[in-house]
Amino acid sequence: MIRVRSKIVLLVAPEIVGVKVLPNNKVFKHISAMPSIFPSIHETKPNLLILDYDYLINDIEKILRRLSTNPSYKNIKICCYKNKWHSKIDPFLKSLGVDHIFYAEDMKEEPVRKNIFESISGVLDVPVLNLLAKPAH
Repeated sequence: MIRVRSKIVLLVAPEIVGVKVLPNNKVFKHISAMPSIFPSIHETKPNLLILDYDYLINDIEKILRRLSTNPSYKNIKICCYKNKWHSKIDPFLKSLGVDHIFYAEDMKEEPVRKNIFESISGVLDVPVLNLLAKPAH
């Protein structure tokens, strides 16, 4: 699961991927139409732009080149979501201005960790807290 810490976030994807919106995000806007990327950037003035590589595969180079050549976009951090790592494409995206690339495996929820008492009681098959509790008089 990716946690986004930015005031204004613009996500360009066909659907919302596993991005957890944190309370310090003032604006989180999701668009799915490629022609509305730059009007949305001008409207919201995002701090972070998240692009779905597999969705924008044919236009991503053009979008990244436009973002890197315009000085008004220099303060926007760019992240790219991909299904898997690729030895030639990922360095190319970095050279075009992508700050961070995250993959489908990063989107998985972290397993819930048990505390030590739950782990021990699962092994012993008795509630440990009952054994540790003081008897009531």
